[in-house]
Amino acid sequence: MTQQVTAVHSRWSDIPSEQLNSATARKYLTGDRVTVARFELKRGGIVARHSHENEQVSCVLSGALRFKLNGQEILVGEGEVLRIPGWLEHEVEVIEDTVVIDVFSPVRQDWIDKTDDYFRART
Repeated sequence: MTQQVTAVHSRWSDIPSEQLNSATARKYLTGDRVTVARFELKRGGIVARHSHENEQVSCVLSGALRFKLNGQEILVGEGEVLRIPGWLEHEVEVIEDTVVIDVFSPVRQDWIDKTDDYFRART
């Protein structure tokens, strides 16, 4: 049995943006086993403490973020990457206006279902 495999080409500019709160805009696309997101974050914003089953890799394209996890703070700046294991509680403080690409595995079903209240709680 042969499985049909087709590539999907997208442009970030064609993907609708979700304004989750006053400091957080998100675009994302989902494959069979992975979600890739592009966030635009405004200085002073906070992503509330949360955890999820998904392994996360955050790639800061511009700006700076302070991650708080396991009692430690890690400043991640332009050109740097942070890997966060699944279920590790974390929060994020936006130090500068930031653009970040986040990769998650497995798929972020909570985003698809719109149950990601930790984003929507901040204004």
